[in-house]
Amino acid sequence: MRIYLDNCCYNRPYDDQSYLNVSLETQAKLQVQEEIRMGKHDLVWSAIEDYENMQNPFEIRRDAIAQWRSLAVTVQMADDSVVQNAKAIMQKGIKNKDALHIASAIAARCETFLTVDRKLLRTPIDGIKILSPIDFLNYEEEADE
Repeated sequence: MRIYLDNCCYNRPYDDQSYLNVSLETQAKLQVQEEIRMGKHDLVWSAIEDYENMQNPFEIRRDAIAQWRSLAVTVQMADDSVVQNAKAIMQKGIKNKDALHIASAIAARCETFLTVDRKLLRTPIDGIKILSPIDFLNYEEEADE
């Protein structure tokens, strides 16, 4: 399965783990990443991932996240079709960077877009399944039954 993790998903382990939902999402995200390492899923990266990660003021976090680029099966560039699709996605009230992430995932033929952003999780987008890491693991488990 081709999957895309957005920037807030990559950064989840650096959030305050004293909140149960944050801790659970972190553990689920780490499990998904282990499955990527094992070859169970194909990771997609994008130009907007590069851009947004470079904005991270914490060098250690930025470098740790950037290492995932080398495991990606493809890096989706923000070409005209991605930008046009992002503009259409923004019509649903999605912010520009988030729309570019989603449009990149769609252009790279990802089945699933992983995020911990509550607004994105509540907004259906044609062409891709948007799930939290927890919901993704549950979805996988159900598919295996």
